[in-house]
Amino acid sequence: MVGPSTTESEREAGMSRLQAFVVALVGGSGALVALYADAALPYVAAGAVGGAIVGLLLWRYLVWTYRNEAARERGERDDGYEKRERFD
Repeated sequence: MVGPSTTESEREAGMSRLQAFVVALVGGSGALVALYADAALPYVAAGAVGGAIVGLLLWRYLVWTYRNEAARERGERDDGYEKRERFD
């Protein structure tokens, strides 16, 4: 049997869980930094929300970078440059 071991829906669910984990991790980091600085509760909440926004932006950047690199590897980019191997 040859082929992927997961279905497309399982892959999408896994990526959604990974995205939620990354956003929660960065958001929690913002809250912990505020707690470490002995901030009041509104500032801790602001740190969590700000961290979650940064985490979401980080996730979007990582996905965008991965897709561009994958397209470049397949030779699908149409940016006027020819694909050459390194150290020709």
